[in-house]
This record gives sequence, structure tokens and C-alpha cells, in this order.
Amino acid sequence: MNPRSPRVLVVDDEADLRELLELTLLKMGLDVDSAATLAEARTLLADTEYQLVLTDMRLPDGLGLELVREVTAACKNTPVAVVTAFGSADNAVVALKAGAFDYISKPVALDQLRVMVQSALRLNAGPAAVQAPSAAPVTSRLRGESAVIQALRAQIARLARSMAPVYIHGESGSGKELAAREIHAQSSRAGKPFIAVNCGAIPEALMEAEFFGYRKGAFTGAADDREGFFQAANGGTLMLDEVADLPLAMQVKLLRAIQERRVRKLGATAEEPVDVRIVSATHKNLAQCVEQGSFRQDLFYRLNVIELTLPPLRERLDDLEVLTGAILERLGTFEHKVVLGPGVLEALRGYAFPGNVRELENILERALAFANEGVIEVGDLALKGARVVEAAPPLPAPTPAWSATAVPPPNPDTLPSSLPEYLIQVEREIILRALAQTQFNRTQAAQLLGISFRQLRYQMQKLNIQEPDS
Repeated sequence: MNPRSPRVLVVDDEADLRELLELTLLKMGLDVDSAATLAEARTLLADTEYQLVLTDMRLPDGLGLELVREVTAACKNTPVAVVTAFGSADNAVVALKAGAFDYISKPVALDQLRVMVQSALRLNAGPAAVQAPSAAPVTSRLRGESAVIQALRAQIARLARSMAPVYIHGESGSGKELAAREIHAQSSRAGKPFIAVNCGAIPEALMEAEFFGYRKGAFTGAADDREGFFQAANGGTLMLDEVADLPLAMQVKLLRAIQERRVRKLGATAEEPVDVRIVSATHKNLAQCVEQGSFRQDLFYRLNVIELTLPPLRERLDDLEVLTGAILERLGTFEHKVVLGPGVLEALRGYAFPGNVRELENILERALAFANEGVIEVGDLALKGARVVEAAPPLPAPTPAWSATAVPPPNPDTLPSSLPEYLIQVEREIILRALAQTQFNRTQAAQLLGISFRQLRYQMQKLNIQEPDS
């Protein structure tokens, strides 16, 4: 045998199945050792380094789950896969929660076995091995250096080595899809498709066809065969965003597809195998949905093997400068760089961001539309409920020569002869007083008045307020 061939340890007390697994792995060009008991497996593991351990769940002297925990603790880079009895989905989930890389059900389908083994060997080689040689190294999509975001990246690096389903929970706009893409990029599936599906945006009548595909003639309008989301993500990752919005009827079909790793297109008579890793996400409390009866408990148990919680932006304000810089870099162009004016970051730090990073992007994009020559000022942010500016001190009584005469308040017993003209005079007087207090600094005047620089400039043009000659 080639001494450089990856070595696999097969642990199973059934001689026939052990022989079948050995022959299949040998035909794949791998070196194989086998053991019938936990004791034999432990002896081999003490003397040899393996690239994959494949173990049955039930052994004469214990459970394969013990081996999963021991190998995971002692050999963190060695993936362990388990063989479970047909229909033992609960055992598979328990093994995945204990740290198993993946599982395969009896009777063993050799095509699924080969796919799983190849995926495990790519995992040992690292995600770089499945990318094109000329591909540039991928930087993390999760920007920031705060303690919570560093802990999140470390957690993603660990769970990316498993094929276990991941449930991502977080508020709207906190970056759930970015986290899912990061998991995919760091896994052995990085070179395969990543398909993100918004479960709440698909009409219920079309769900089965969209997820599983259909055959030509399966229903009116099915002019050609079409693949579904599962087939499109084959070999890669399928993200089910807003999974809590799935109707109960579709939840049953989805559960079967995840457990059996097979789907049947509408109009087809046979199922076809699919190899996808499921990542689900929602801003709702999925456990609470189970209690309310709107989400199946067995599907929740199946999806929630590994839970990943994303922190809201208000808990990682230390990353605000990095996030803002990245967003502005994307919004700017080569000729026009976007910069922040004085006090902008401080104003952003005083805001709660109920919409998280997505809201930050919207705020900056809107502010850029009002910004003067690519410089975003505090007034351009138009933050609601934020402590953007402090209360202005009393305005000085004297007015400069270029100011209009102060408009006297109307007599309480009389009404102005022309309300529009009176309001124009009042608006003009207030703007002139703000300009006088700031020595005609329009940016500061806009802040005092609680409007953007662009709005102030528009009002000055409309009211024909000119800057005094120096």
C-alpha cells in the first residue's frame, strides 16, 4: 500500500459489515485497520494516527458514543463518524451533539459512505484544499475585534469541522446569513454550493416543488424537469432562513428529507440521494414556537444539534468603527471616498440599533445621499431617539447687520393676514439666528436646528439667505 494513503479505523462487531466497509475503503485507495470492540479500537488509536474513525453505535463492550467522546477530546483533528441502526435518528443526533463528524444509517448505502469519507478527508486537508489554487485567501465575513465577535469566530471554526446541523439564532439584521456563509467557507464543503432560502418568502403551494424539484408534466405549467433547493445544494450547504415560518405540512416533508438524506421530485416514483449540510436560522424563539404548537418538536430536535447565537450590535459597539469603515468603503467609489465628520461615531454609539448591522448600513447609505461632498455629518444620520446633539444654549439677543428683523409674535387677539408669509418670516429668522450663533458655520447650525446640512442648504437657497461678504 502507498504509505502516504490516509488511514481509516473501522470499528464494528458485525464481521460482514466490517468486511464490506473495509473493501469499499480499500477500493478508494485508503489504508484500513479494523476492530470488533472498544478495547481493540483503543489499542489501535494509542499506536496509530488516523484520518477518520468509523464506528458502530453498539459494540460488545460499550457504546460507540464513548469512542466519539474519547477521540474528540484526545485527537481534535480526527473526525469520527458513526453507523446507526435504520430509523435511529435520535441516536444520530446524540452522536452529533457529542462531537461526531457525521453519521450513516444501516443498511449502509455505499454511495453515501464514499461521499462522507471524501468529505472527512477534505476536512483534514482544510478548506484551502478544496479551493482553486489561484483563489485568494478568504477573510472573515464577520468584521470586528470585540471579545464577543472573537468568541463567535472561534466557535464557528470549531463547528465548521462537523457536518452536524446548525441552528443560528439572532435578532433581525445581526448577520445570520453571514455567519452561515462563514461556516460553509471554513468547512470541507467550501468548494461546493451554498444555497440560502428564505422560507417565509415561498408560497405554501409551491414549497414542495421549490425544495425538492419536479418532473416534466408533474403539474400544469411544468414544461421541463427542474431541480429543487436540495439538489442545487448537493455536496454543499443549504441555509433555511426564517425556518420558523415553514407551514406544518412542509415541516413533515423536510424532516424526512433531512433524516433519510433522500428527496423525491414531484411526479417522480423514486427518491434520489442528496448530500447537504443544513444550517437553519430565525429571529424568533424556536423553542417557544414548539411550545405554542407552530413548530414540530422532532424537527426542532433535528435542526438544533448545534446552536449558534449572534450578539446584537448594541452588545458589540467596540466594532462600530470597523463596521462603519467597511460599509463606507463599499458605498464609496474610486473617485469619491466617503468620510465621517466630527462627532458622527459618538452619535452612532449613542443609538440602540434595533435593526442591528443592517440598520447601520441603511443609516449610512441614507446619510450619504444627504452628505455634502462625501462628508457625512451628524445631522445627516437622522437618528431617532439618539442623543445626537445636546440642547443648544440660549441664542444671543444681538443680530448681525445681514440678519433680518426679528418677527414679533402675533397679538393673541389677532391673526396674521397671511399665514404662509408669516411662517416663512419665522423660519428665516430662526435660521439666521442659528447662523449668527455659529459664525455662519452651516454644519454646526444644522446640528443646532436638528436638520441635515443638505436640508439647511436647501432652506437657505429657498429663503435667499446669503453668506455675508468677508
